[in-house]
Amino acid sequence: MQYSYTPSLTSSKSVLFALLILLSSSIAFAQHGGLRGRVTSSDGEPAAYVSVMLVELNKATITSEEGAFMFRNVPAGDYTLQATCIGFNALEQTVRVFHGKTVMHDFSLVKKDQRIGEVVVTGKQTLNEKPLSVGKVPIKPMDLPQSVTVIGGEVLERQQTQVLSEVLQNVNGVYLSGTTGGTQEEISGRGFAFSSSNTFKNGSRYNNSVMPEMTSLERVEVMKGSNAILFGNVAAGGVLNLVTKKPRFENGGEVSMRVGSYDYYKPSLDVYGAINNSEKVAYRLNTTYLNSGSFRDGVTAERFYINPSLLVKAGDKTDILLEGDYLKDSRTPDYGVGAINYQIAQVPRNTFLGVSFAENNVEQKSAMATITHRLNQHWEIRSTNSFQNYEANQISTTRPTGFIKAKDGSYNGDLVRGLQRTATNEKYYLTQLDITGKFRTGFMEHTLLVGGDADRYDTRTPAFISIAAYDTINIYNADKYEQRSNIPSFGRRTYDTKTLTNRFGVYVQDLISLSEKWKVLAGMRYSAIDVEGEGNTVVKGTDTRTTSSSYDYAFSPRAGIVFQPTSNMSLFASYANSFTPNTGTDIYNNPLDPSIIDQYEVGMKNELFNGLLSANLTLYQIKNSAFPQIALFTADGTSNTNTNIRELAGEITSKGVEVDLMSKSINGLSFIGGYSYNDTRYTKSNIYYENDRLRYNPAHTANASVYYTFQNARLSGLNLGLSSFYAGERLAGRNTRLTVANDVYRLIALPDYVLFDAHVGYSIQRLSLRLKMTNLLDKFTYNGHDDNSINPIAPRQFMATIAYKL
Repeated sequence: MQYSYTPSLTSSKSVLFALLILLSSSIAFAQHGGLRGRVTSSDGEPAAYVSVMLVELNKATITSEEGAFMFRNVPAGDYTLQATCIGFNALEQTVRVFHGKTVMHDFSLVKKDQRIGEVVVTGKQTLNEKPLSVGKVPIKPMDLPQSVTVIGGEVLERQQTQVLSEVLQNVNGVYLSGTTGGTQEEISGRGFAFSSSNTFKNGSRYNNSVMPEMTSLERVEVMKGSNAILFGNVAAGGVLNLVTKKPRFENGGEVSMRVGSYDYYKPSLDVYGAINNSEKVAYRLNTTYLNSGSFRDGVTAERFYINPSLLVKAGDKTDILLEGDYLKDSRTPDYGVGAINYQIAQVPRNTFLGVSFAENNVEQKSAMATITHRLNQHWEIRSTNSFQNYEANQISTTRPTGFIKAKDGSYNGDLVRGLQRTATNEKYYLTQLDITGKFRTGFMEHTLLVGGDADRYDTRTPAFISIAAYDTINIYNADKYEQRSNIPSFGRRTYDTKTLTNRFGVYVQDLISLSEKWKVLAGMRYSAIDVEGEGNTVVKGTDTRTTSSSYDYAFSPRAGIVFQPTSNMSLFASYANSFTPNTGTDIYNNPLDPSIIDQYEVGMKNELFNGLLSANLTLYQIKNSAFPQIALFTADGTSNTNTNIRELAGEITSKGVEVDLMSKSINGLSFIGGYSYNDTRYTKSNIYYENDRLRYNPAHTANASVYYTFQNARLSGLNLGLSSFYAGERLAGRNTRLTVANDVYRLIALPDYVLFDAHVGYSIQRLSLRLKMTNLLDKFTYNGHDDNSINPIAPRQFMATIAYKL
């Protein structure tokens, strides 16, 4: 097996240039008579779901979320174009269509003077009106006994989001918990880390060891709490689903250029339409290229991404959606400023402690096919099959732990740098079948989901010999030692580590409407996981082959009740459990049982002021009563020193409260905000002190974003925004161990912080300009992901995006 990588992305630029040519040709192939355009409101915002009609032909369509519409195969002549939408004055205009051409016709609608008191409202789906595709069955959030959030494309565009953590600043209870060497973001929710098993793209698991590309996303879906019934062994805090942009039959798209501080350059292209004016086949193509520096000296990033998709209407009842993406990401690994004796090293924010040749290279490819067949208006079958290949190769310094201690116990900043090389190749396969339907039994209405899934991970990890002492530097004085720059040869272990994981699950879930006010959600999943591993251990230079095998199964129930005293209020309570497979063996050398995690959730969802404001409150408790820890004694009663021998003696309890707020646009003003409190502790332990907090989880987070779009004609198209995010005190370092005398492990308190970002946008017809200033107050604090990996957050930065709608 070859673990090689070419970091240069010069060829990617050629591909992007070819795609620009494709853009030109895609506009040119509309050779039949047609009419297309974009509808906006008087404030320059896209007017979605507007009914547009060619009166003489009695031909109508509905605008997309971007306000786009299109008519194909229109005979040459003059027509009356009529547009109607609730909340807007009807509009009629005369248009002329020419033979062999597609006519472009944009127009704006004027809002009616519809008022509630003195308030003019622009209608869009609220927080409690957006069903989640990751839920597998379309259930309105008001009917769901669970906290959910959807962050749509409008917010992503306004905030010019670059990384996932920026999106999640709008979601309470889900947060950035670490940055893992600057090459990925570690996300957690309600006190539990989201691994790749908790991160999905279009409903299929996604390896989150690389930062996902945000320009391709249509929305981000978050289902908090237990989701084991839908996905098996997912972490207790919730799941994320990244939904990419889908093909459309109206021709359109966008070309943009984004620039920012520290040599940040990012051109992007998004083009979609019907192939050859077909009403059966549509396509979409997203692609982008990034080249960027960093506020950290010597740290750079370069990536190329492309996301093609194809929608085929194979019949009146069958849709076939084919999606793929390719990501090539190269960036400098950066393990931060380090901690000396569990105290953060006080060096300038830009100080980089790594070597000049460090690089982390990732190549990720995926393909997905979704077939949806509607049996009738009530029943549907959906089949999903996907494949993902993830390959990573890194050369970097080890975490900055080798600080030299003087005889008097002091430290002068001398650091012995070690080197490491790592590589991973992972192949992931998924097949899934869901049947959904609605029916009645007597007075009860049912929304049924029955399904099954099977997936497989094939992971290969070669073993390399690390270099414990490569050179010595001083973190306070770069000139004290001459730094080495040659790339050494890393020895290779004899064997690769191989892990083959097979998972299988079947599930059934039913939402039962007992009346207009009472609903019950109940279901059950059976999951089985088989893990086969091969590896090697090294003793005195000799490789010894080892194998391991485990098989786990679990039943994951879910039950919830919803009471809706009014159409605008929903009260709910639910119970669910999830499970986590464990590695290692018990004291009798048997595979360790999985941990079962119980979750309780109660809450209230409100649509206040006739739906102008969504206001939700959720309280939860999550308890893992069988958390694995190192066994204190072996089967014969002697003290245990083997970390692979474990017992389910620990208990972790997470509890908290979340408040979510989201408004519609009121006189051009809209708001997103909320607050969360989380307390995650070891409530039982044979290793750590009881009631010790777990690392990386802020006790308090809060967010607030306000946007205003000017309503008068002179400032039409101008909008302003201010967003803020607060993260409370967190802990890094390591929890002190009871079982080790004079334990040196300590926790590091990371200070709380507030970030403010400012946004300005201006649109005129198809052209738009967006400006963004992040960290307005230039706040200086850190994120931590290991005892000595402490990364400073970015300083104040500027970003601008110019875009043209096609």
